[in-house]
Amino acid sequence: MKKILIALAVIITQFTIEAQVKTPQPSPKSEIKQVVGLTDVEIEYSRPSARGRAVFGNLVPFGKLWRTGANENTTISFSDDVVIDGKTLAKGKYALYTIPNAQSWDIIFYKSTDNWGVPQDYSEANVALKTTVKETTLPTAVETLTIGINGIDTNYAFLEIYWESSYAKLKFEVPTEKMAIASIEKTLAGPSASDYFSSAQFFYQTNADINKARTYIDKSLELSKEKPFYYLRLKSLIQAKQGDKKGAVETAKLSLKASETAGNQDYVKMNKDSILEWSR
Repeated sequence: MKKILIALAVIITQFTIEAQVKTPQPSPKSEIKQVVGLTDVEIEYSRPSARGRAVFGNLVPFGKLWRTGANENTTISFSDDVVIDGKTLAKGKYALYTIPNAQSWDIIFYKSTDNWGVPQDYSEANVALKTTVKETTLPTAVETLTIGINGIDTNYAFLEIYWESSYAKLKFEVPTEKMAIASIEKTLAGPSASDYFSSAQFFYQTNADINKARTYIDKSLELSKEKPFYYLRLKSLIQAKQGDKKGAVETAKLSLKASETAGNQDYVKMNKDSILEWSR
């Protein structure tokens, strides 16, 4: 009897798993990924349809906070700080709330993104940025809520919201020029101290051209104002590998002093051990 019950339980479990019903969501989820200049913008939202219902002023009341979609929060994220209406919105992910009105919309970027619909405890402290845009009446009704990034320029784009006969758009500016100039200047200035250090480390660790390793570590120290203890440590190891034990000891002493100042006991011990070994 026990074996029969166990077998029956297995059959029921398998039937339950196999019999799970899949149906389409009334408000299907949508994801938008768009690059504006050098900035990544992503939007996730669920798209309700009118289905014969009056939307704004009825299904979505005027003057009330709206989730700007269906189900969980509609979210928007920026990979860089952006400027909206002269105010800076820090890079990150936000819930996108709106307050539709007959002639204007308030658009709100809210820091808390884990709400289902609007927050139960709405707090102004969580409002990262709020602005008002003009509402435009569309000549043709849009059946399904549509959010997009359009009017894309190198330095800006428009966040657009369409539904029923309403259209609202918000301009946001991205720091393309600033980022491009910084990239150009960095590239044209040549490799950094850390680039040379990484190159020296590669040649040393792979037993490749030790002379190149020495050239690169010297260049990294030349470009570095702080002379980090780990830069000096690598140089001492390269010198020792080149057969320059005396030079390696002198550099290890500098690394020892710097590592003591930094409080890095691992490097203090390694340098002391190497100085003792290379001084024999």
